[in-house]
Amino acid sequence: MSKRKICVVSATRAEWYLLRNLCKEIENDEDLELQIIITGAHLSVEFGLTYKEIEKEFKIAKKISILLASDDKISLCKAMGLANISFCEAFDALKPDIVVILGDRYEMLSVASVCLMMNIPIAHLCGGELTLGAIDDSIRHSISKMAHLHFVSTKTYKNRLLQLGEEEDRVFNVGALAGPIIKNINFLDKKELENALNFELKQNIYLITYHPVTLNLENTQKEIKSLLENLDKLKNASLIFTKANADENGLLINEILKAYCEKNLSKAKLFDNLGSQKYLSLMKIAKAMIGNSSSGIYESVFFKTPCINIGDRQKGRLRTKNIIDCTMQDLDKALKKLEGKDFKECLKNLENPYESKKNPNKIIKDTLKKANLDTILQKNFIDLR
Repeated sequence: MSKRKICVVSATRAEWYLLRNLCKEIENDEDLELQIIITGAHLSVEFGLTYKEIEKEFKIAKKISILLASDDKISLCKAMGLANISFCEAFDALKPDIVVILGDRYEMLSVASVCLMMNIPIAHLCGGELTLGAIDDSIRHSISKMAHLHFVSTKTYKNRLLQLGEEEDRVFNVGALAGPIIKNINFLDKKELENALNFELKQNIYLITYHPVTLNLENTQKEIKSLLENLDKLKNASLIFTKANADENGLLINEILKAYCEKNLSKAKLFDNLGSQKYLSLMKIAKAMIGNSSSGIYESVFFKTPCINIGDRQKGRLRTKNIIDCTMQDLDKALKKLEGKDFKECLKNLENPYESKKNPNKIIKDTLKKANLDTILQKNFIDLR
């Protein structure tokens, strides 16, 4: 009996961070064959050639390069076209039984579209969420409608997929994928981090990631400069930046951050990719996370680390009390709120809606293994009663 082929696709460091343990589960099952396809920012020098880290642990079945030198609208549309052409050829060669994709990026919209046309079942991770300040929202829901199995992180997100007409027995609430990673990681202390980062960490550590707001690109340069002006005022601070992702204007943000860090070598440092151990170790001891990354919403709560979330990029996601929402214009007020007695008090009894006693990766793997491939492509739309 031939093994069931499970193909996992990843385009960014953030995706892979959540997919790695699932790939381990699949690889260790003697009845399954793991296929990994790497694309997007993983293959870009600008983003640190992160596929090399993956190759240390896994065999990569295909590397599909789609990014162009520019990151404007035309270039991203062309990248999606390249993805369509390349992924249909890759799937024709690999013949996967199920393709696993995560989240809401434009690369995954292309992958899902190809799977749809080639009658390949799709397992979608992290559906049902909202990010009202980005086109990601529309992409995520579109992928959900093309997908055949859904793995979500909260009951709220499961209900949202049911509202989209998905069948309940295809939607699995498995909890946050980051939970087991955080629970089992070997954290680095401050001294070990300094050695690993080659950077002296001061008393107040700020972990900063600012991505382009894809529904409001005109003010990107103005906003990132305003961010840096506010960060400049912080006392006894170490500013640890991770690069913006491969969306429109991401390269512009990274250029501004690079120039800033080069002028402030003792205070600020920009990283292509920190890796999960260093990133989570920093998050654990940071005074705050600052920016508009989803990890600030999902992961900071595990450490009770404050997160200043700027703008609308993550609008619609579930909020916990450690998150301070603000506009870029009110960032100074949010930074002052960090020091407030009431805010510090609320962190003590922080509830975490993403925490789960389940092993999400095992549940996902077992579901992929047992799914009936003879009927999986036949989807019904369930109307709300």
